[in-house]
Amino acid sequence: MSSIKPSESAAETVVKEDSEVRPSNSFWSYLGRKTGGASISLIMVVLLGFFAFRVLPGDPVTSLTKGKQVTATQLANLREIYGLDEPLWTQFGLYLSNLVTGNLGTSYTFRAPVATLIAEHLYPTLLLTSVAAALSISLGLWVGQRSIAKRGGWFDRASTAVALTLWSVPTFWLGLLLLMLLGGGLQLFPVGGMVTAGANYTGLAYVWDVTRHLALPVTTMVAVTYAQYMLVLRASLIDEMSADYLVTARAKGLRDDLVRRRHAVPNALLPTVTLVFMHIGGLIGGAVTVETVFSWPGLGYLTFQALTGPDLPLLQGTFVVFSVIVIIMNLAADLIYRALDPRVRLS
Repeated sequence: MSSIKPSESAAETVVKEDSEVRPSNSFWSYLGRKTGGASISLIMVVLLGFFAFRVLPGDPVTSLTKGKQVTATQLANLREIYGLDEPLWTQFGLYLSNLVTGNLGTSYTFRAPVATLIAEHLYPTLLLTSVAAALSISLGLWVGQRSIAKRGGWFDRASTAVALTLWSVPTFWLGLLLLMLLGGGLQLFPVGGMVTAGANYTGLAYVWDVTRHLALPVTTMVAVTYAQYMLVLRASLIDEMSADYLVTARAKGLRDDLVRRRHAVPNALLPTVTLVFMHIGGLIGGAVTVETVFSWPGLGYLTFQALTGPDLPLLQGTFVVFSVIVIIMNLAADLIYRALDPRVRLS
């Protein structure tokens, strides 16, 4: 009897140690760590959103009164109205208190609440980026799988060369090129805006008008973005296709096409899924360039207009919104990656 006790004690010890380790790998523990990291990032965004724009060259009051005859007293009164005469730390305290209550301040340029302006310009940005994201993800995944199906063939070489070229092209340059060729040159598509000015379309006519205006900015974003998904998926598939479990699947008589689609692609998608969610947030932030080139009335173009001021409250508001979207997308990527990859749950 005494010889059994040590083994029972060892088993109980193992169970106890396992129960102590398992909570650290639980979903709630993982969520807590990732949420804590996201909260720290958000705090840094709030701090940077205030102080970074204070070092921009130019005086907002001087920009607002450019071309107008104003006295020094009037300039001082304007600084007092906008709170620019207060010490920096006083302005920062007001910024924090307003941020907590959802009050993002009043735009110097548009003389309207920043929250209202952001709400008005959010839909065009979401429309542009959602369409671009859906097309770039679908195209990138399809081309990535097709290129590896006949690796080394003409389709693989051509698609890889095109993807590498587009990935290295500056977004604004490609947008200007399409604008000049298809917009101004051939006049196939509108060159700016979201709808035709003064047309007042409704129903299907409105949808078609918005679609035509979407064509060039969406093409610009898709051309640059899809290449990243395609190249990452292709590289992942190359690694997976030489794995031992795929050799076993082929030895059992499965065709290469089935092996690739049913076994290699799901595992190869793991890094691509992470890239997709990380880029969705960045895609919205990166819309500044495309929206500016095509005068698309979204948050990106609004940010560009705020930079010309500089319109500090509007810059702070759009910066916080863009950053929060990126942080949320990164958090979603971490959670989805954990659900897809058991190795993350055990790490």
